[in-house]
Amino acid sequence: MPQIILEHNPSEDRLKELGVANWDIWEKEVSEFPIDFDETETAYILEGEILVTPEGGEPVRILPGDLVVFPEGLNSHWKVVKPLRKHYSYD
Repeated sequence: MPQIILEHNPSEDRLKELGVANWDIWEKEVSEFPIDFDETETAYILEGEILVTPEGGEPVRILPGDLVVFPEGLNSHWKVVKPLRKHYSYD
């Protein structure tokens, strides 16, 4: 089963290396919805809080400053607890 990969507070060098500042930004109000990933997404959380529950798994709390990889094949349920703003990129 695909696993969410979470990196808390990556270094500025790591973010520069990935080119995060050039990624698109996505915003979402407080809400709940399913997301099934048909490609791998890497995201860097700018604002907000989300609980992402993989199908058959435990919820993962994702907060500002987190770099997170949602792998291809991940089926998940998202609960946006605080309005979300994130950079994102698809592999």
